[in-house]
Amino acid sequence: HEYQSKGLMAQFGVRVQKGKVADTAEEAKMVAQEIVSEDAKELILKAQIHAGGRGKGHFDTGFQGGVKVLETPEEVYENAKEMLGNYLITKQTGPEGQQVLKVLVHEGVTFSKELYLAILMDREHNGPVIVSSPQGGMDIEEVAEKDPTAIHTQAVDINEGITREQSTSVAKGLGFEGDQLIDAANQIEALYNLFIACDATQVEINPLVVTDGGLVYCVDAKITFDENAEFRQGGVFKMRDTTMEDPRDVKASEYGLNYIGLDGNIGCMVNGAGLAMATMDIIQMHGGSPANFLDVGGGADEKQVEEAFKILSNDPKVEAILVNIFGGIMKCDTIATGIINAAKNVNIEVPLVVRLEGTNVEAAKKLIESSDVPIISADDLDDAAKKAVAAI
Repeated sequence: HEYQSKGLMAQFGVRVQKGKVADTAEEAKMVAQEIVSEDAKELILKAQIHAGGRGKGHFDTGFQGGVKVLETPEEVYENAKEMLGNYLITKQTGPEGQQVLKVLVHEGVTFSKELYLAILMDREHNGPVIVSSPQGGMDIEEVAEKDPTAIHTQAVDINEGITREQSTSVAKGLGFEGDQLIDAANQIEALYNLFIACDATQVEINPLVVTDGGLVYCVDAKITFDENAEFRQGGVFKMRDTTMEDPRDVKASEYGLNYIGLDGNIGCMVNGAGLAMATMDIIQMHGGSPANFLDVGGGADEKQVEEAFKILSNDPKVEAILVNIFGGIMKCDTIATGIINAAKNVNIEVPLVVRLEGTNVEAAKKLIESSDVPIISADDLDDAAKKAVAAI
Protein backbone atom coordinates (compact mmCIF):
# COMPACT_ATOMS: atom_id res chain seq x y z
CA HIS A 1 0.00 0.00 0.00
CA GLU A 2 0.98 3.64 -0.44
CA TYR A 3 1.11 4.27 3.31
CA GLN A 4 3.50 1.33 3.71
CA SER A 5 5.82 2.47 0.91
CA LYS A 6 5.93 5.99 2.33
CA GLY A 7 6.69 4.67 5.80
CA LEU A 8 9.52 2.59 4.37
CA MET A 9 10.91 5.56 2.45
CA ALA A 10 10.85 7.74 5.55
CA GLN A 11 12.97 5.13 7.36
CA PHE A 12 15.68 5.62 4.73
CA GLY A 13 15.63 9.41 4.86
CA VAL A 14 13.49 9.94 1.77
CA ARG A 15 11.32 13.07 2.10
CA VAL A 16 7.59 12.28 2.13
CA GLN A 17 4.52 14.17 3.34
CA LYS A 18 3.53 13.99 7.00
CA GLY A 19 0.60 11.69 7.56
CA LYS A 20 -0.80 8.48 8.98
CA VAL A 21 -3.12 5.65 8.00
CA ALA A 22 -6.56 5.25 9.57
CA ASP A 23 -9.06 2.40 9.84
CA THR A 24 -12.11 4.49 10.79
CA ALA A 25 -13.52 7.91 9.91
CA GLU A 26 -13.04 9.03 13.52
CA GLU A 27 -9.37 8.04 13.42
CA ALA A 28 -8.94 9.82 10.08
CA LYS A 29 -10.35 13.00 11.63
CA MET A 30 -7.89 12.75 14.53
CA VAL A 31 -4.97 12.37 12.12
CA ALA A 32 -6.21 15.40 10.16
CA GLN A 33 -6.43 17.46 13.37
CA GLU A 34 -2.86 16.52 14.22
CA ILE A 35 -1.64 17.55 10.77
CA VAL A 36 -3.53 20.86 10.88
CA SER A 37 -1.96 21.63 14.28
CA GLU A 38 1.41 21.50 12.51
CA ASP A 39 0.34 24.31 10.15
CA ALA A 40 -0.70 22.19 7.16
CA LYS A 41 -2.74 24.29 4.73
CA GLU A 42 -4.20 21.37 2.82
CA LEU A 43 -5.31 17.82 3.68
CA ILE A 44 -5.15 14.85 1.32
CA LEU A 45 -7.35 11.80 1.86
CA LYS A 46 -6.52 8.66 -0.13
CA ALA A 47 -8.28 5.30 -0.26
CA GLN A 48 -5.74 2.48 0.16
CA ILE A 49 -6.14 -0.27 -2.43
CA HIS A 50 -3.77 -2.12 -4.76
CA ALA A 51 -4.67 -0.25 -7.94
CA GLY A 52 -3.92 2.95 -9.78
CA GLY A 53 -6.38 5.53 -11.04
CA ARG A 54 -7.94 6.03 -7.59
CA GLY A 55 -8.57 9.73 -8.08
CA LYS A 56 -10.72 9.12 -11.17
CA GLY A 57 -12.38 6.02 -9.75
CA HIS A 58 -15.84 5.64 -8.23
CA PHE A 59 -17.33 3.60 -5.41
CA ASP A 60 -20.07 0.98 -5.66
CA THR A 61 -22.25 3.42 -3.70
CA GLY A 62 -21.92 6.06 -6.42
CA PHE A 63 -19.48 8.22 -4.44
CA GLN A 64 -16.89 9.68 -6.78
CA GLY A 65 -13.11 9.66 -6.34
CA GLY A 66 -10.73 7.75 -4.07
CA VAL A 67 -8.42 10.75 -3.62
CA LYS A 68 -9.70 14.01 -2.13
CA VAL A 69 -8.04 17.38 -1.53
CA LEU A 70 -9.70 18.87 1.56
CA GLU A 71 -9.34 21.74 4.00
CA THR A 72 -10.76 20.69 7.37
CA PRO A 73 -10.73 17.60 9.63
CA GLU A 74 -14.52 17.57 9.42
CA GLU A 75 -14.35 17.18 5.64
CA VAL A 76 -11.86 14.36 6.09
CA TYR A 77 -14.30 12.63 8.46
CA GLU A 78 -17.26 12.92 6.08
CA ASN A 79 -15.30 11.74 3.03
CA ALA A 80 -13.63 8.88 4.94
CA LYS A 81 -17.11 7.62 5.91
CA GLU A 82 -17.98 7.44 2.21
CA MET A 83 -14.83 5.46 1.40
CA LEU A 84 -14.27 2.97 4.23
CA GLY A 85 -15.99 -0.37 3.85
CA ASN A 86 -17.06 0.31 0.28
CA TYR A 87 -15.61 -0.90 -3.01
CA LEU A 88 -13.54 1.44 -5.16
CA ILE A 89 -13.66 0.73 -8.88
CA THR A 90 -10.85 2.04 -11.11
CA LYS A 91 -9.54 1.21 -14.59
CA GLN A 92 -7.18 -1.31 -12.95
CA THR A 93 -9.51 -3.14 -10.53
CA GLY A 94 -12.07 -4.61 -12.87
CA PRO A 95 -15.82 -4.06 -12.43
CA GLU A 96 -15.91 -5.69 -8.97
CA GLY A 97 -13.51 -3.12 -7.48
CA GLN A 98 -11.52 -3.49 -4.26
CA GLN A 99 -12.81 -2.90 -0.75
CA VAL A 100 -11.32 0.10 1.05
CA LEU A 101 -10.36 -0.92 4.60
CA LYS A 102 -7.86 1.87 5.25
CA VAL A 103 -7.39 5.50 4.26
CA LEU A 104 -4.24 7.61 4.28
CA VAL A 105 -4.43 11.18 5.55
CA HIS A 106 -1.44 13.42 4.90
CA GLU A 107 -0.48 17.02 4.38
CA GLY A 108 -0.74 18.59 0.97
CA VAL A 109 2.27 20.17 -0.68
CA THR A 110 2.16 22.83 -3.36
CA PHE A 111 4.60 22.02 -6.13
CA SER A 112 5.79 23.68 -9.29
CA LYS A 113 7.40 20.74 -11.07
CA GLU A 114 6.54 17.03 -11.55
CA LEU A 115 9.31 14.57 -12.42
CA TYR A 116 9.73 10.81 -12.84
CA LEU A 117 12.31 8.60 -11.15
CA ALA A 118 12.60 4.82 -10.95
CA ILE A 119 15.26 2.34 -9.90
CA LEU A 120 14.93 -1.19 -11.21
CA MET A 121 16.88 -4.37 -11.79
CA ASP A 122 17.75 -4.62 -15.47
CA ARG A 123 18.96 -7.86 -17.05
CA GLU A 124 20.65 -6.04 -19.93
CA HIS A 125 22.85 -4.04 -17.53
CA ASN A 126 23.22 -6.96 -15.11
CA GLY A 127 22.20 -4.81 -12.16
CA PRO A 128 20.37 -1.66 -11.03
CA VAL A 129 19.42 1.07 -13.50
CA ILE A 130 18.04 4.51 -12.65
CA VAL A 131 15.40 5.68 -15.12
CA SER A 132 14.44 9.34 -14.98
CA SER A 133 12.47 11.91 -16.91
CA PRO A 134 11.63 15.59 -16.48
CA GLN A 135 8.12 14.66 -17.68
CA GLY A 136 6.56 13.18 -14.53
CA GLY A 137 3.01 12.89 -13.23
CA MET A 138 1.88 10.97 -16.31
CA ASP A 139 2.13 7.51 -17.85
CA ILE A 140 5.86 6.97 -18.41
CA GLU A 141 5.16 4.50 -21.26
CA GLU A 142 3.31 7.29 -23.04
CA VAL A 143 6.28 9.62 -22.54
CA ALA A 144 8.66 6.98 -23.93
CA GLU A 145 6.47 6.55 -27.01
CA LYS A 146 5.94 10.25 -27.75
CA ASP A 147 9.35 11.61 -26.75
CA PRO A 148 12.04 8.93 -26.19
CA THR A 149 14.69 11.62 -25.68
CA ALA A 150 12.91 12.61 -22.44
CA ILE A 151 13.86 9.26 -20.84
CA HIS A 152 17.32 9.04 -19.27
CA THR A 153 19.02 5.91 -17.89
CA GLN A 154 21.97 5.54 -15.53
CA ALA A 155 23.40 2.07 -14.82
CA VAL A 156 24.85 1.50 -11.34
CA ASP A 157 27.52 -1.08 -10.44
CA ILE A 158 25.78 -3.15 -7.76
CA ASN A 159 29.11 -3.97 -6.11
CA GLU A 160 30.33 -0.38 -6.00
CA GLY A 161 26.96 1.23 -5.26
CA ILE A 162 25.74 4.62 -6.37
CA THR A 163 28.34 7.38 -6.47
CA ARG A 164 27.85 11.10 -5.86
CA GLU A 165 28.85 11.67 -9.48
CA GLN A 166 26.03 9.39 -10.68
CA SER A 167 23.33 10.81 -8.38
CA THR A 168 24.36 14.34 -9.38
CA SER A 169 24.25 13.41 -13.06
CA VAL A 170 20.71 12.04 -12.68
CA ALA A 171 19.65 15.16 -10.78
CA LYS A 172 21.08 17.42 -13.48
CA GLY A 173 19.19 15.45 -16.12
CA LEU A 174 16.00 16.25 -14.21
CA GLY A 175 16.79 19.95 -14.37
CA PHE A 176 18.08 20.56 -10.83
CA GLU A 177 20.77 23.11 -10.10
CA GLY A 178 22.32 24.96 -7.15
CA ASP A 179 21.15 23.89 -3.67
CA GLN A 180 18.31 21.90 -5.18
CA LEU A 181 20.86 19.80 -7.08
CA ILE A 182 22.45 18.68 -3.79
CA ASP A 183 19.06 17.98 -2.20
CA ALA A 184 17.92 15.96 -5.23
CA ALA A 185 21.17 13.96 -5.29
CA ASN A 186 20.69 13.14 -1.59
CA GLN A 187 17.14 11.94 -2.22
CA ILE A 188 18.24 9.79 -5.16
CA GLU A 189 20.95 8.17 -3.03
CA ALA A 190 18.47 7.54 -0.21
CA LEU A 191 16.10 5.81 -2.64
CA TYR A 192 18.95 3.69 -3.98
CA ASN A 193 19.91 2.67 -0.44
CA LEU A 194 16.31 1.56 0.16
CA PHE A 195 16.32 -0.35 -3.14
CA ILE A 196 19.39 -2.37 -2.18
CA ALA A 197 18.73 -2.82 1.54
CA CYS A 198 15.16 -4.10 0.99
CA ASP A 199 15.94 -6.38 -2.00
CA ALA A 200 13.59 -4.37 -4.18
CA THR A 201 13.23 -5.10 -7.87
CA GLN A 202 11.59 -1.73 -8.56
CA VAL A 203 11.19 1.60 -6.80
CA GLU A 204 9.06 3.95 -8.90
CA ILE A 205 8.39 7.55 -7.87
CA ASN A 206 5.78 9.25 -10.01
CA PRO A 207 5.72 12.04 -9.40
CA LEU A 208 8.87 13.28 -7.75
CA VAL A 209 8.04 16.94 -7.12
CA VAL A 210 9.71 20.23 -6.30
CA THR A 211 7.66 22.30 -3.87
CA ASP A 212 7.23 26.06 -4.04
CA GLY A 213 9.68 26.15 -1.14
CA GLY A 214 12.31 24.40 -3.24
CA LEU A 215 12.26 21.01 -1.50
CA VAL A 216 12.21 17.65 -3.28
CA TYR A 217 9.36 15.33 -2.22
CA CYS A 218 8.36 11.80 -3.20
CA VAL A 219 4.57 12.12 -3.28
CA ASP A 220 3.66 8.72 -4.71
CA ALA A 221 5.57 5.46 -4.87
CA LYS A 222 5.32 1.91 -6.13
CA ILE A 223 7.79 -0.59 -4.66
CA THR A 224 8.09 -4.26 -5.60
CA PHE A 225 10.37 -6.80 -3.93
CA ASP A 226 12.27 -9.94 -4.88
CA GLU A 227 10.18 -12.87 -3.61
CA ASN A 228 13.35 -14.97 -3.36
CA ALA A 229 14.58 -12.61 -0.62
CA GLU A 230 11.62 -13.23 1.69
CA PHE A 231 13.83 -15.25 4.06
CA ARG A 232 15.82 -12.11 4.94
CA GLN A 233 13.11 -9.49 4.43
CA GLY A 234 10.57 -10.75 6.94
CA GLY A 235 9.49 -7.25 7.98
CA VAL A 236 8.81 -6.19 4.42
CA PHE A 237 6.85 -9.31 3.46
CA LYS A 238 4.74 -9.11 6.61
CA MET A 239 3.28 -5.93 5.07
CA ARG A 240 1.57 -8.02 2.38
CA ASP A 241 -2.17 -7.43 2.39
CA THR A 242 -3.78 -10.58 1.01
CA THR A 243 -7.26 -9.04 1.24
CA MET A 244 -6.34 -7.04 -1.86
CA GLU A 245 -5.42 -10.15 -3.86
CA ASP A 246 -7.33 -12.87 -5.67
CA PRO A 247 -7.84 -15.65 -3.06
CA ARG A 248 -6.73 -18.19 -5.66
CA ASP A 249 -3.41 -16.37 -6.11
CA VAL A 250 -2.90 -16.36 -2.34
CA LYS A 251 -3.68 -20.07 -2.03
CA ALA A 252 -1.37 -20.92 -4.94
CA SER A 253 1.54 -18.98 -3.46
CA GLU A 254 1.19 -20.91 -0.18
CA TYR A 255 2.11 -24.09 -2.06
CA GLY A 256 4.76 -22.66 -4.38
CA LEU A 257 2.44 -22.53 -7.39
CA ASN A 258 2.31 -19.70 -9.92
CA TYR A 259 -1.32 -18.86 -10.69
CA ILE A 260 -3.05 -16.15 -12.71
CA GLY A 261 -6.81 -16.26 -13.21
CA LEU A 262 -8.20 -15.61 -16.70
CA ASP A 263 -11.71 -15.45 -18.19
CA GLY A 264 -11.91 -18.75 -20.07
CA ASN A 265 -13.40 -22.16 -19.22
CA ILE A 266 -10.50 -24.63 -19.66
CA GLY A 267 -8.35 -24.96 -16.58
CA CYS A 268 -4.65 -25.50 -17.30
CA MET A 269 -2.06 -27.23 -15.13
CA VAL A 270 1.43 -27.15 -16.63
CA ASN A 271 5.05 -27.33 -15.44
CA GLY A 272 7.11 -24.44 -16.78
CA ALA A 273 6.07 -20.94 -17.79
CA GLY A 274 6.99 -21.42 -21.47
CA LEU A 275 4.99 -24.63 -21.73
CA ALA A 276 2.08 -22.92 -19.98
CA MET A 277 2.06 -20.09 -22.52
CA ALA A 278 2.23 -22.58 -25.41
CA THR A 279 -0.63 -24.59 -23.91
CA MET A 280 -2.86 -21.53 -23.62
CA ASP A 281 -2.05 -20.50 -27.20
CA ILE A 282 -2.92 -23.93 -28.65
CA ILE A 283 -6.17 -24.09 -26.66
CA GLN A 284 -7.17 -20.78 -28.25
CA MET A 285 -6.04 -21.96 -31.67
CA HIS A 286 -8.55 -24.81 -31.42
CA GLY A 287 -11.39 -22.52 -30.39
CA GLY A 288 -11.13 -22.86 -26.62
CA SER A 289 -10.35 -20.29 -23.94
CA PRO A 290 -7.93 -20.83 -21.01
CA ALA A 291 -9.32 -20.18 -17.53
CA ASN A 292 -5.93 -19.63 -15.97
CA PHE A 293 -2.16 -19.74 -16.08
CA LEU A 294 -1.04 -22.33 -13.50
CA ASP A 295 2.60 -23.40 -13.38
CA VAL A 296 3.35 -26.15 -10.84
CA GLY A 297 7.10 -25.92 -11.48
CA GLY A 298 9.68 -28.54 -12.38
CA GLY A 299 9.77 -30.28 -9.01
CA ALA A 300 6.11 -30.42 -8.04
CA ASP A 301 5.12 -33.10 -5.53
CA GLU A 302 1.78 -34.87 -5.06
CA LYS A 303 0.57 -32.32 -2.50
CA GLN A 304 1.21 -29.41 -4.86
CA VAL A 305 -0.60 -31.21 -7.67
CA GLU A 306 -3.55 -31.85 -5.36
CA GLU A 307 -3.72 -28.20 -4.32
CA ALA A 308 -3.52 -27.17 -7.98
CA PHE A 309 -6.52 -29.40 -8.74
CA LYS A 310 -8.43 -27.83 -5.83
CA ILE A 311 -7.80 -24.32 -7.17
CA LEU A 312 -8.93 -25.30 -10.67
CA SER A 313 -11.99 -27.30 -9.60
CA ASN A 314 -13.18 -24.53 -7.26
CA ASP A 315 -13.38 -22.10 -10.18
CA PRO A 316 -17.05 -22.13 -11.32
CA LYS A 317 -16.02 -21.08 -14.84
CA VAL A 318 -13.86 -24.19 -15.39
CA GLU A 319 -15.68 -26.78 -17.55
CA ALA A 320 -12.66 -28.96 -18.37
CA ILE A 321 -9.09 -29.35 -17.09
CA LEU A 322 -6.03 -29.90 -19.27
CA VAL A 323 -2.87 -31.21 -17.60
CA ASN A 324 0.25 -30.82 -19.74
CA ILE A 325 3.41 -32.03 -18.01
CA PHE A 326 6.92 -32.62 -19.34
CA GLY A 327 8.76 -35.16 -17.18
CA GLY A 328 12.36 -34.06 -17.02
CA ILE A 329 13.56 -33.69 -13.46
CA MET A 330 10.54 -35.71 -12.33
CA LYS A 331 9.70 -39.01 -14.03
CA CYS A 332 6.36 -39.25 -15.83
CA ASP A 333 5.23 -42.33 -13.88
CA THR A 334 5.77 -40.43 -10.62
CA ILE A 335 3.74 -37.52 -12.01
CA ALA A 336 0.98 -39.85 -13.21
CA THR A 337 0.67 -41.42 -9.76
CA GLY A 338 0.39 -37.95 -8.24
CA ILE A 339 -2.28 -36.90 -10.75
CA ILE A 340 -4.35 -40.06 -10.17
CA ASN A 341 -4.23 -39.78 -6.37
CA ALA A 342 -4.87 -36.05 -6.40
CA ALA A 343 -7.80 -36.43 -8.79
CA LYS A 344 -9.34 -39.04 -6.44
CA ASN A 345 -8.87 -36.85 -3.36
CA VAL A 346 -10.29 -33.73 -4.96
CA ASN A 347 -13.22 -35.52 -6.66
CA ILE A 348 -13.01 -33.64 -9.96
CA GLU A 349 -16.42 -33.35 -11.65
CA VAL A 350 -15.32 -31.94 -15.04
CA PRO A 351 -13.54 -33.72 -17.92
CA LEU A 352 -9.83 -34.22 -17.21
CA VAL A 353 -7.42 -34.37 -20.16
CA VAL A 354 -3.82 -35.39 -19.45
CA ARG A 355 -0.83 -35.20 -21.75
CA LEU A 356 2.54 -36.42 -20.44
CA GLU A 357 5.88 -36.50 -22.23
CA GLY A 358 9.42 -37.34 -21.12
CA THR A 359 11.12 -39.95 -18.94
CA ASN A 360 9.08 -43.14 -18.32
CA VAL A 361 6.15 -41.79 -20.34
CA GLU A 362 4.97 -45.28 -21.43
CA ALA A 363 4.81 -46.48 -17.82
CA ALA A 364 2.85 -43.32 -16.98
CA LYS A 365 0.31 -44.00 -19.73
CA LYS A 366 -0.25 -47.53 -18.44
CA LEU A 367 -0.87 -46.21 -14.94
CA ILE A 368 -3.47 -43.76 -16.27
CA GLU A 369 -5.18 -46.43 -18.41
CA SER A 370 -5.37 -48.89 -15.52
CA SER A 371 -6.65 -46.36 -12.98
CA ASP A 372 -10.33 -46.03 -12.12
CA VAL A 373 -10.14 -42.26 -12.60
CA PRO A 374 -11.93 -41.05 -15.77
CA ILE A 375 -8.90 -39.47 -17.43
CA ILE A 376 -8.81 -38.63 -21.14
CA SER A 377 -5.27 -39.44 -22.27
CA ALA A 378 -3.67 -37.40 -25.07
CA ASP A 379 -0.67 -38.22 -27.29
CA ASP A 380 0.61 -34.68 -27.80
CA LEU A 381 -0.25 -31.08 -26.96
CA ASP A 382 -2.27 -30.54 -30.12
CA ASP A 383 -4.30 -33.67 -29.40
CA ALA A 384 -4.77 -32.61 -25.76
CA ALA A 385 -6.08 -29.17 -26.71
CA LYS A 386 -8.54 -30.63 -29.23
CA LYS A 387 -9.84 -33.16 -26.67
CA ALA A 388 -10.20 -30.50 -23.96
CA VAL A 389 -12.22 -28.24 -26.27
CA ALA A 390 -14.35 -31.15 -27.48
CA ALA A 391 -15.04 -32.35 -23.91
CA ILE A 392 -16.96 -29.17 -22.99
